[in-house]
Amino acid sequence: MTATQQRRLARLVSGFSGKRILVVGDLMLDRFIWGDVRRISPEAPVPVVRVTRESVHPGGAGNVVANLAALGARPVVAGWIGRDEAGRSLVQLLKDLGADASGLLSTAEVQSIEKTRILAHSQQVVRLDRESPRPSARLTKRLLEVVGRKLRGADAVLVSDYGKGAISPALLEFLADRRQRSGFAYLIDPKQPNFDAYRGASLVKPNEIEASSAVGFEIEDKKSLGLAGKTLRARWQSDAVMISRGENGLSLFQEGTAPRNFPAVAREVFDVTGAGDTVMAVTSLALAAGGTFEEAAHLANLAAAIVVGKVGTATLQRTELLTAIRSTKPRSTTRRPQR
Repeated sequence: MTATQQRRLARLVSGFSGKRILVVGDLMLDRFIWGDVRRISPEAPVPVVRVTRESVHPGGAGNVVANLAALGARPVVAGWIGRDEAGRSLVQLLKDLGADASGLLSTAEVQSIEKTRILAHSQQVVRLDRESPRPSARLTKRLLEVVGRKLRGADAVLVSDYGKGAISPALLEFLADRRQRSGFAYLIDPKQPNFDAYRGASLVKPNEIEASSAVGFEIEDKKSLGLAGKTLRARWQSDAVMISRGENGLSLFQEGTAPRNFPAVAREVFDVTGAGDTVMAVTSLALAAGGTFEEAAHLANLAAAIVVGKVGTATLQRTELLTAIRSTKPRSTTRRPQR
C-alpha cells in the first residue's frame, strides 16, 4: 500500500460517519457467562465453571448493527424477535447503540434467538442455543413490507443471512429488483438455504466453506479458488464476490479484472466470533462512502485482523481502523533506475 492509498483509505473511514445502512437479517441475543475453572465435577468428567460475571450483546445481524454504530454510521435494522425477555433486551441494546429499531417485528409466534456462551479463562467451554421453528408466511410478508418502507434514504442495504428464517426468497427478489431501479449498494452475507435465491447484489461475501458448498467442489488451491469465485459471481449475477478465507485473508472477484487476494494481516487470534459481521459492516460503509471494491476489501481485511484479537462478539472503533491504516508500512512508488 502506497502513502497515497493510505490517505485515500483514511478519508473513506472518515466518511463512514452518518451513513444510513439498512441491515436486514436474523437477530440474536448473545449472552456470555464468564468464569474460571479450578476443578472437575465429581458428578461427571466436566469442568466446574465458577461464574464471575455475565454480559449480553446484540448477535447475528445485531452484531453487524453494533459494528456499524461503533464506526459512526446510523444503522437501521429490520427483522423479527419474540415477545420475550430476550427480545426486549435485544431491542434495548440496539436502541442504546443509537440504531433505529422500529423495523423490528415483535411477535408471539416465534421465540427470540439466544446463544449463551460459557467461557473460562477466555476460552469457550460450551454454547447453549435457544431458537424457534422458521416463521410463518404471514410474518415473512410483514417483514418485506417493513423493509420496503425502511429502504427510503438508505445509503446501503446489508442482508445478514444466518439461515434462521428472516431472509426469504421473496425478500431477496424484492431487494434485487429495487436495487436495479435505485442503484444503492446492496451486500449479502449468505447462508446455504438461500444459495439459489441470491441475485443482483453489489457484493456477496461467502466464507470459504460456504463458497465450496455453493459451487459443489472443494477450494484447495489457487486454481479452484479462482474457478469458485468466477462461478459464484456468474451464478449470483453480482458485481463482485468476496470470499473470506480465515488465516488466508480475503479474495475478491469482479468482472473484467483479475482476482485480487488480500493476505491476512499477522495478528494473534483469540476469537473469530463475529469477525464476518465486522467484515460486512466495514465493506458496506466503504462502498457507501464511495470506495471501490478493492478499497472496501482492503479495509475489511484490516478490520478482521483487529477483531479476531478480541474475545467475544467484538466490534471496532474508527480510531482502531485508522491506526491500522497508518501502521501499515507505506510502499514506495519510486522506480529504481535501470542498469
